[in-house]
Amino acid sequence: MRITDLLDKRSISLTAAPKSKEEALNEAIALMAESGKINDTEGYRRQVFAREEESTTGVGEGIAIPHGKCAAVNRPGLAAMVIKDGVDFESLDGEPVTLLFLIAAPDTKDNVHLDVLSKLSMMLMDEEFTKNLRNASTAEEFLEIIDKADEEKKSVDERLSDINKADDSRVKILAVTSCPTGIAHTYMAAEGLEKAAKAKNCYIKVETRGSGGAKNVLTDKDIEEADFIIIAADAKVPMERFDGKKLIERQVSDGINKADELIDLAIKGEAPVYKSGVRSDDEVEKTTSKKGIGHKIYTQLMNGVSHMLPFVVGGGILIAISFLIDGFAVDINSLSAAERSSFGSITDAARLFNEIGNVAFKF
Repeated sequence: MRITDLLDKRSISLTAAPKSKEEALNEAIALMAESGKINDTEGYRRQVFAREEESTTGVGEGIAIPHGKCAAVNRPGLAAMVIKDGVDFESLDGEPVTLLFLIAAPDTKDNVHLDVLSKLSMMLMDEEFTKNLRNASTAEEFLEIIDKADEEKKSVDERLSDINKADDSRVKILAVTSCPTGIAHTYMAAEGLEKAAKAKNCYIKVETRGSGGAKNVLTDKDIEEADFIIIAADAKVPMERFDGKKLIERQVSDGINKADELIDLAIKGEAPVYKSGVRSDDEVEKTTSKKGIGHKIYTQLMNGVSHMLPFVVGGGILIAISFLIDGFAVDINSLSAAERSSFGSITDAARLFNEIGNVAFKF
């Protein structure tokens, strides 16, 4: 599968002029709907905006890669917009977005499209490639630029494993990148770190943990020989294997926009030694402080919801039992309209279950 298999002329706009981030997203979603890739536009819209609430998909350098993975998607697809005058997208570097790719991914086990989308994400780290896309005059030219670059660039697996051979004279860095969705940011961070490391003549191997699973997995030998570990992730990463190694943890976005800074820290060895199973309050506070306020609110809200689910589920079951009891004990056809409105609380036993269930819901 090639990148252009996911993108057609109907879902490309080279003259977009949205006035806000919300307007830009809505225009891109409309383009995606035009391509026939989604079966529920509103359901897909909710997913895209929910992802944006977690953290901005404006990755910097004028690029945004919003995405939604859900059952509202029939088949994988892309929509693209060139925004000549730019739009404020709350990007990580504060710069306006001039090139936007919207991703639609089906919520299925068939992930053949993920490598294609991941490859595009890595290609967008190439300034010449993005410049050519911004200057395309027709949708056909836009597609030709992508297809040509797709042909020339190696696959994700090849690019991840195509690293310089290690030698004893260089700093040996290992990295792990991961994001909750695992489609775009994971691979852009890997590309950013690899480019920064090679520019400073460092050996690096990057493990990516995306929707398609872990790729280029770090071996025990890799870890034993490494001088430094970089974790650029917003999703859970197996950490026990790094016990005793110098290690820093950052957001996945730092792997994209602050790769040079991370590699400099690795070269200088400026990080504490990681101890498996030990995490101080200071470290927790530092990690938390790096998250945006929206992400903090989202995390705490979801934590609260998870604790309340037993009350909601339990309350619902009790109310269902109250209706079941009245269903067995009372002939509903013999009840008046007023009595039917209190069905589930007619008999004493049903009333008890109903009241307890309602208390759980209200709580």
